[in-house]
Amino acid sequence: MQFKHPEVLYALFLLLIPILIHLFQLRRFQKIDFTNVAFLKKVTIQTRKSSQLKKWLTLLLRLLAIACIVLAFAQPFTASRTALNAEKETVLYIDNSFSMQAKGANGPLLQRVLQQLYEQTSGETTLSWFTNTETRKDVSIQDFKEEILSVPYVQQQLTPEEVILKAQQLFSNSQNAVKRLLYISDMQLRAPSLPVIPENITLEIVQPEPVSVNNVSIDTAYVASKNAHTTKLNVIVSGQGDIAQTVPVSLYNNGILIAKIAADLSESSGSTISYDIENPAGFNGKLELNDPNLVYDNSLYFTINVPKKIKVLSINEANSDFLTRLFNQPEFEYKRQRADNLNYNDIPNQNFLILNELRTIPPSLANALSSFLSGGGSLMIIPSGSANLSSYNNLIGANGVGNFSEKVSQEKKISQIVFAHPLFESVFEKQVVNFQYPKVNEYFLTNTNATAALRFEDSKPFILQSGNVYLSTAPLNVENSNFQSSPLIVPTFYNMAIRSLPLSELYYELGRQNTFAIPVNLTQDEILQLKDSVSTFIPLQQSKANQVIITTTDKPGKSGNFSVENDGEFIEAISYNYSRIESRLQYLEAENWENARSYNTVASMFDTIAEENAIRSFWKWFVIFAVVFLILELLVLKFYKQ
Repeated sequence: MQFKHPEVLYALFLLLIPILIHLFQLRRFQKIDFTNVAFLKKVTIQTRKSSQLKKWLTLLLRLLAIACIVLAFAQPFTASRTALNAEKETVLYIDNSFSMQAKGANGPLLQRVLQQLYEQTSGETTLSWFTNTETRKDVSIQDFKEEILSVPYVQQQLTPEEVILKAQQLFSNSQNAVKRLLYISDMQLRAPSLPVIPENITLEIVQPEPVSVNNVSIDTAYVASKNAHTTKLNVIVSGQGDIAQTVPVSLYNNGILIAKIAADLSESSGSTISYDIENPAGFNGKLELNDPNLVYDNSLYFTINVPKKIKVLSINEANSDFLTRLFNQPEFEYKRQRADNLNYNDIPNQNFLILNELRTIPPSLANALSSFLSGGGSLMIIPSGSANLSSYNNLIGANGVGNFSEKVSQEKKISQIVFAHPLFESVFEKQVVNFQYPKVNEYFLTNTNATAALRFEDSKPFILQSGNVYLSTAPLNVENSNFQSSPLIVPTFYNMAIRSLPLSELYYELGRQNTFAIPVNLTQDEILQLKDSVSTFIPLQQSKANQVIITTTDKPGKSGNFSVENDGEFIEAISYNYSRIESRLQYLEAENWENARSYNTVASMFDTIAEENAIRSFWKWFVIFAVVFLILELLVLKFYKQ
């Protein structure tokens, strides 16, 4: 027990006063000669005993009354160290990710949590709070209650470690403050382990639980095959928990139902269904199923635009038949010209140029190529065995690739594939090591800091990349190398060309950095916009000579089909979808987080915190006891007969 005014306890010395008075009153009875009558002697003895008992009882009641009055003025109380600390800081994290759409016993998990927070928070203090996308620092309770019920669902979800780091930024640097982090989340499995809680932070976790973990989702869609008239679209549907064995999936184009196919979910691996889309150019698609658990993953948007050809030009002094075979495909518009009969006016209109074993690169061509590169084009340089290294070095050195030093006549195998390089990142299902390695008979040594995509057996580079310039360190003609007949040549050159004009994909994932090219020429004042039925925004864009590179990150904020427009004129369509990572309803156990306390509801957490912060005062009880003792004293004096 502690006292608010401990100095008042000195008044307990006042208890000595009634004690002294009582002692002075305890005088001996005076002996008086009296008639020796037995009856009178008996009365005298009884009177003496009764008087002594009454006085001691009165003294005790007075002492207790005075002591209770003194203790009441000292104001005794009990409280924890947390309650006594006047410097308290509270940070609240609310997980508003899509997985919180799951149904709990009283409705969607997030909506129930927000309602409880609105009802439970009160007082004049301030708090800091944040969600997966928004942050509020040191706001009043009134401002908090005005915003809390309108917290929306978002696709992002912070990991436990990110929540701890974010909370530390919102706490002050005070060493004496009691810092409490209120962590409200379903604890969906997003990280392999739980982080260590800092010693100066008390972590309180509310983990609302869904009544079921049943869910069906459209995971992805991709083009399996296509020809001049039909595109085969594969759709992967998966489910977990107690779900129906078959689920119908509808296909729409511009809001019109095109087809409906039932997905068989009897296998745990999910189901793949296929749609044959005829004449798909300009197809603004939407796939949809009905599932009451998580709503966000019931739809998937995609777009199939009018195909645009990537323009490829090879400038040759060697045989270019292998390039013709590579780029004689529907997605390319391929041209080849002799170096001695080159039309320089064709260069700016291309997306991908190939210098095929030119003996020398004249300054006029070097200048045209530099302008082409600065306009956003891509260039592949294949040197000649009799190359004028000085002219080559002037071009590749000016574009940050390095330079050739000397030619080496020695057979080398091309045996090292840089699987993480963008040219090969989606080519191989696994890192192959046992295949027929191509080789070269002679190559050029290079001094470079460029990134290698292919290497020789001694780790010297064979194919290099710096920005949008690619460089081979050896001639590729059949007399010097068998690389033309190697399986590696197809993904190498194909992906170089594809990356020269990154056309829009079937759809993009929201919340990530997405980059694609729109093949359009803009004037200086023109700008592209992305638009849906209700909103318009201007994305980050970089205008090149014959294309505009668009990059999106935080926007758009919702899934759907969007149109790319220039001053109201439609150019092409683009689609965005939410990440499907939260469709799997798997959770961490809050009880396993060391040094954290977990609760099932917000109300139980606030009850525990309120109990810890409570200061229990007892002065009223001592006042009551003092009054009781005084009343008892009066009763003793009045009714206790001597």
